[in-house]
Amino acid sequence: MRWWPGSLILGLLIIFVIAGTCILDVTAKKVPQNLTEHSWIYSQGITDEMRIYQSEAGFHGQKLVIGTRGTGTVSRTINTQVYGGFEDGYNEIWSNEWGVYQNRPSRYSAPITNSELKNALCAKNYEVGSVYSESYSNLVELIKDTSVSQTDNNSVYSIHSEVEGTAKVGARVQKGSAAVPIYVMSGAYSGYLNMRMSLESGNASLLTLPCP
Repeated sequence: MRWWPGSLILGLLIIFVIAGTCILDVTAKKVPQNLTEHSWIYSQGITDEMRIYQSEAGFHGQKLVIGTRGTGTVSRTINTQVYGGFEDGYNEIWSNEWGVYQNRPSRYSAPITNSELKNALCAKNYEVGSVYSESYSNLVELIKDTSVSQTDNNSVYSIHSEVEGTAKVGARVQKGSAAVPIYVMSGAYSGYLNMRMSLESGNASLLTLPCP
């Protein structure tokens, strides 16, 4: 049997296409997940935050994205509940956002000399599939009260911070590497920030969770 160069290339292309199709066919599994979030901020300065909620992967279930970016005075409240991946097909996103956004100069003035004072926290629960992180830098003043409660069944993060400087906050809920992340949040704030937030999620999972 003789092999022609063109036949060999064609055969490799067919194998590549089949392999590529198998890779693209991988989808996130339906895994029961839930999240409850209560968030309030009052920010004077630069605000850049984004939240992504979803109950299932791809073109299934419910999706919701909330974001704010820019300079000014922001006072807003977000209350959200997410349920997805349950065997009975129950999926739901309930959310309310209330806010006042004003293009008003900030009362915050950056210090003449850079501050080297910093503070950071990162909490992970591999059994539930949740992670929360916060970091503060260029601090003029920081007053914080962060509580973390983690068990094999649930995670509860309660945050209250008042800061003049730079604050970065991130969170993620994803119950296993095969599941869809039902909640991804990132926020960066420069200036004055008063923040209160609580996150609660439950059930079990095994996942390597990077700090946002």
